[in-house]
Order: sequence, then structure tokens, then C-alpha cells
Amino acid sequence: MEKQKGLSDTVLYLMSLSAGLLAANLYYNQPLLHMISVSFGVTESAVSNVALATQLGYAAGLLFVIPLGDMVSNQKILKIDFMLLLASLLAAGFAPSLWLLVVASFFIGCTSALPQLFVPMAAQLSNPQNRGRAIGIVMSGLLIGILGSRVISGFIGEQFGWRTMYFVATAMMLGLFVLLKIKLPRVDPVYTGTYKGLMKSLVHLFKTEPPLRLAAVRGGLSFAGLCAFWTTLVFLMEDNFGYGSGITGTFGLIGIVGALAASVVGRLSDRMSKNRIVITSSLILIASWTVFLFSDHSIIGIVIGVILVDLGQQSLHIANQNIIFSRNENARNRTNTVYMVIFFLGGALGTVLAALAWQHYKWTGVSILGLSLSIATLLIHLVFGNKEI
Repeated sequence: MEKQKGLSDTVLYLMSLSAGLLAANLYYNQPLLHMISVSFGVTESAVSNVALATQLGYAAGLLFVIPLGDMVSNQKILKIDFMLLLASLLAAGFAPSLWLLVVASFFIGCTSALPQLFVPMAAQLSNPQNRGRAIGIVMSGLLIGILGSRVISGFIGEQFGWRTMYFVATAMMLGLFVLLKIKLPRVDPVYTGTYKGLMKSLVHLFKTEPPLRLAAVRGGLSFAGLCAFWTTLVFLMEDNFGYGSGITGTFGLIGIVGALAASVVGRLSDRMSKNRIVITSSLILIASWTVFLFSDHSIIGIVIGVILVDLGQQSLHIANQNIIFSRNENARNRTNTVYMVIFFLGGALGTVLAALAWQHYKWTGVSILGLSLSIATLLIHLVFGNKEI
């Protein structure tokens, strides 16, 4: 196996595994939304607030926690964050009302932002020739965790109830914390200013880095489409096909095809034009939503669309991150914060819009929403992006 300067493959794959397991916490709820709505006697629109709160919490964690990676030891962040994460998962499992589940979900999202420490860490410890490869491997783990989470939660929810999933997640996070405490290398911070100055520097980066702004907008729009799909898929399966959360969750296995391509995309981004990768990825996203639009009663169409939407989203995401991590070497955590906050705010917007689209226009409305977001991603890049990368 190839060994990179300062970053062994053992540590790299540990970060990939950890990114996947932590990111999974954000998406366990999606196949369970119908079961939760029945449990609390609320509408599908109301229960979508569970997914929304998780994404908003993740954005808050990115904004207020991840910049500390440039200022505080990663081991210290790890210890405090995992304590809060374990408490939040237990609170969700025992939640007696939808409101308390929404609050717990916000803190689950906030404390599950740690994978975004691993991505800049991989970029920092890798040599420039292998940076795309390292980002691709960590992102592969992260996306496999996201997609696999739906399979696991769909099965566990159907067999044992939705609350059990949160208890299983608690046990997995406890085991992961022990592993990271032993194996993850300590990374000393490079920023010596105050936390206030650290946060102000985020605004400075956003104002002075056009490639960062553009990458964030591309990422946010495309992720809004992906969240629109996964938030409403469970409703489509229930209404049009009569399938429960178990079958819905298995679509995550199909999407893993796109995740496995992430490491390949990472290697390509070290050698190919980033502009070409961005345009190709955007076209794949447009194709995926075109397929979805005509597949409201076709499982085969949904399967094809899942493969395309995850492949397009992941390819675009890796290209964006390779672009932003090639700049501001001493501020990679803050650069990643700016990008990922906008990225997940886009996801939250997609969740809200998808709930409204489903409520009023069902799957056709969701598909037109996703198609519009994908077209906007491509057009914004074509207008503003060619000179930036």
C-alpha cells in the first residue's frame, strides 16, 4: 500500500471509517420519519423537522466547532464532542415528544461534525501529489457511512422500532471514541489568536476568496437536491409502492456505488482539469433528476437515479474540496468551515423545500425541484467558475 508523507494508510483509513460512522448519525432518522410520524401522531411535514434540525445542528457544529481545529488540539475537541454526542443520542432514544426529539436531533447534528476535522487533516498531512487521493478516501468513507446508515436504520427500525436505532448508535459511538483515542495522531494547532479573531477570519476568507465562495454555492445547491431526494424517498416508497423503511433503507446500498467511485474521482482530480470534473458532475446530477422525474412508478428508474445522483454529488464535492484545500494552507479547517456551513445550509433548504414540494405536488414537485437546483449549479459555474479553477 502507498504511504504518504506524514500520513500512513492505516491512519488514513481510520479517518475514513470514523468519518463514515460519525456522518451516519445525521441520516439514521430519514428512513424512520414515517414511523416517527405515526408514533407521535404528527404529519409528514411536521416530522421532517427532525431531519431539518439535524442538518441545522450540523451546520452549527461546522461553524462554531470545526474552526477550533486550527486553534485547539484535535484530541481535546474529540473528548468533549463525544461526551455531548453520546448524551444527545440517548436523549433522542428516550424522547417522549416530537419537540424533544427535534431538539436532541439538533445536538446530534452539531456533535457529528467531527468528520470535517478529518478531511482537512488528510489534506494537511498528504503531499500535494496525493491530496486528491487522500480526500477521496476519507470522503468515500463518509459517503458510505451516510448511505449505509439508511440501510441499517431502515432494518433496525422495521424490526425493533425507531428508538432502538439511537441506542445502537450510542454503543457504536462509544466504541469509536475508544479507538480514536488510542490510534488518532495528535495534531497541534497553528492559530495563536483568540476565538473571536478566529471567527472573524471566517468572514475574511469568505470575502476575499472567490473560488471558495463559488465552490460553496455549487456544493450547497447540489446537496440541497440530494437532501430533497432522501428526505422524500420514504414517502414515495410508502405511497406509490407500499414499501416500508426496510426497503427504503436498502437504496443506500445502491448509492454506495457512487461512494466507491469517490476515491477514483479523487485520483482524477489530482491530474484532470477541475473545471471538466465540475461540469461533468453537474451534468450527471441533471441526468439523475431527469430520470427521477419519470420514475414515480418505476423502481428501476429510481435505482438508476440513485446511482447517478450519488455519483454526481460526490464527484462535485471532492472537486470542490480539492480546489479549496489547495489554498490557505494554514487555515484549512476554517476554509472547510466556510464551505461546509454553506453546503449544509443548502441541505437544510433542500429538506424544507422538498417537504413543501411533496405536500403540494408529490414526487413530480420534488423531481422538478431537484432538476432546477442541478441546472442552477451548472449555470452558476459556467457563468462565474471557468476563470477560478
